[in-house]
Amino acid sequence: MRSAKPSPARQPSTAGPSSSGQLTGICTHSSECREAVSRCGPVRAPDYSSLQLPRSRNVVHHRTMRIVQLTPGTGSFHCGACIRDNTLVTALRELGHDAVIVPLYLPMTLDEPNPTPEAPLLFGGINVYLQHKSRLFRKTPAWVDRLLNSPALLKSAAKRAGMTSAADLGALTLSTLRGEEGLQAKEVEKVVGWLSEGEKPDVVCLSNVLLVGLARRLRQATGAAVVCTLQGEDSFLDSLPEPERTQCWETLIDRCREVDAFIPPSRYYGEVMTGRLRLPPENVHVVHNGINLDGYAPAAEPPDPPVLGFFARQCHNKGLGTLVEAYLELRRNGGVAGLKFRVAGTQTAEDATYVAGLRARLSANGLGSDVEFLPNLDRDQKIAFLRSLSVLSVPATYGESFGLYVVEALAAGVPVVQPHHAAFPELVEITGGGVLCEPDDPVALARAVEGLLRDPAEARAMGERGRQVVLREFSARRMAEGVVTALVCARGGR
Repeated sequence: MRSAKPSPARQPSTAGPSSSGQLTGICTHSSECREAVSRCGPVRAPDYSSLQLPRSRNVVHHRTMRIVQLTPGTGSFHCGACIRDNTLVTALRELGHDAVIVPLYLPMTLDEPNPTPEAPLLFGGINVYLQHKSRLFRKTPAWVDRLLNSPALLKSAAKRAGMTSAADLGALTLSTLRGEEGLQAKEVEKVVGWLSEGEKPDVVCLSNVLLVGLARRLRQATGAAVVCTLQGEDSFLDSLPEPERTQCWETLIDRCREVDAFIPPSRYYGEVMTGRLRLPPENVHVVHNGINLDGYAPAAEPPDPPVLGFFARQCHNKGLGTLVEAYLELRRNGGVAGLKFRVAGTQTAEDATYVAGLRARLSANGLGSDVEFLPNLDRDQKIAFLRSLSVLSVPATYGESFGLYVVEALAAGVPVVQPHHAAFPELVEITGGGVLCEPDDPVALARAVEGLLRDPAEARAMGERGRQVVLREFSARRMAEGVVTALVCARGGR
């Protein structure tokens, strides 16, 4: 792997392990996996009796690994997967591993420093698109490809395009999933070529399953284990038109055989994708996402008047419309005097029309002055926003694989109200930091929110209970420890 000239990785901490282990950080299905772990370091059995969770085992020390994280960027807006991967690589380096994050398609937009900013951008989005459209660009010289990979050009293209519509991407998605057999074979070889120069990686981590077209050539050229995170790809794939939708799923099932291990962020999503991709259960290692907890703390006093908040991409799928209707219901019944409503999170150009319609509805009901929309906040602004809330709800309408906003809200001591589906029951059960309601039901959501807001002492106590669990179990370090365990299993103890 050609050096990206990153700053030196930090040495492993001399501090002892935390009081309890990663909640579900290691697969215990196969004897081979257990033997690999036992060869690589001591194993401990954490006590989860207070959380009423099954006991699991976790590794606390391993030899240093060279780890390459391949992560698609967005070019112009914050993305939860990018933020998670960047946090992970930073934490892996703090554990002493030689880890680097490499952007694909578009530059990453992050809310924390990139630990390896010198890494090149590979699989550039403009080159990928043009090679799909024209045979000419599959044979262009390297200098033309480098020009089209200019970060400034890619960012400009991303701003004009907004988020890519899945309905327009069937054939392109299928081609990239086919890897070296697809129309982007030249880009596949560029990735392989960079990783093959110099000292090769021990593990290559793919940010999502849509990158598995790279796995075969990566294994052939580098000998590295290939590990893939599962981060909510099914909703994208299911939105593709036929026949590409079925073809993509079939190609994924075949290509996933080239991957050594999979890391879903929740038990719920692990079960979903194990079934849909026909994965061997022993190759699936659940590791909950974690966050950098620096700067998170509860507000000194609860907000007065109370504030209902939303923090996610401002779009239909995240349930913003459902929460708006719930807020209108709360204001109509008058159960919570003076309730305010604050909305923050990514807003792309294509979201603007949707958000404008919601704002018009709120204004038509005489509530425009009680509502605030704050798009595209940086990290400090995000933390300040969360601390300003009484309760947070992101009533996503689809099968959310995790919901990083739940952990972020609880880190600030803010309880959550979430729909009783997808990964939310799992997170609420583990943390004790929220309540559940019927999905896609604004009236049920309003009642659940009202129940918390009418008892502010209990709401604050619930937020604090959740915060304590997040501090113990959802830190960046805990996530990194769980991922390292999965990587060791994937490598078979090498």
